[in-house]
Formats: sequence, C-alpha cells, structure tokens
Amino acid sequence: MHRYEKIWLTVSSVLIIGFTLIVGYQAFAMDLGPPSDMETIDPQKVDSTAPFDEPGITQIGDKEYEVVMTLQAFSFTPRDLEFPEGSTVHFIMTSKDVVHGMQIAGTNFNAMITPGHVTRMTQTFDEAGDFLVICNEFCGTGHEMMSTEINIR
Repeated sequence: MHRYEKIWLTVSSVLIIGFTLIVGYQAFAMDLGPPSDMETIDPQKVDSTAPFDEPGITQIGDKEYEVVMTLQAFSFTPRDLEFPEGSTVHFIMTSKDVVHGMQIAGTNFNAMITPGHVTRMTQTFDEAGDFLVICNEFCGTGHEMMSTEINIR
C-alpha cells in the first residue's frame, strides 16, 4: 500500500471514530437525541381535541407557564403573549392546515409545526423585552403577515 493511502485511511478512520464518539456522547450523556415519542392528532378535529380545544396560557408553577397554541392560515392562537422576566414557557403546538414554522427572534427557538403532529418545546426568557414571533415556513399567500409578539416584563 502506498504511503499516502495509509495516511488517508488513518486520518479518515480517526475522523469516523471521533464523530461517532461525539454523537454518542451528545445522545446519551447530554440527552440530545431526536424525540422518540411522536404525538399525533387529527388535523380536522383540532378545535374539539384537548388541549387544543382551549388554547391559551396556564401558569403551572412559579414563573413557569404552559402555552397551548394552534397555528393556522396566517395567524397564531393565542396572540400577543406576556410573561414576567425569568419565565420558563412550555409550548404545546399543532397546525390546523399546512406546515408552519415558529421562530422567536433573538432566541434559539425554532420549530416546524406540521398538521397531524403535536410539537412540544420549552424556552426560558431571562431578559426583558419584546420578542417577535414569525412563521418561517412558507404557508401560502399572506405568509409574510403571520407574526405575533411575546412581551417579557
């Protein structure tokens, strides 16, 4: 075997083993694996299926809130959310019609909301301010108008 082939095989083997160890560490030690339980819902019956039959904000602890949210043609329900500074917010979301995205500007919160599936994400708001929430998946004409705001006081 040629000298360069040995070097290439050694380097590529070390990289493959290194990447495998990093992904394994993230999945098991840091619990960063993909979600294993997929909640589904009939997108035709969102308005009559709990908890989406009563979307809104519920305080579940000291500075801890749960937001049940539906996304539909060019709107979020509920709109214009307000929480105290330092709040942890658990979002439970689904779409009534097409694929939507939910991105909270200034944070790393970015979710794809698909019809027939329930998406759960948590965000802690450590700083006061107004956070723009946009749909970042094209959902039809009028998509650019789909936004709301989260106010942290």
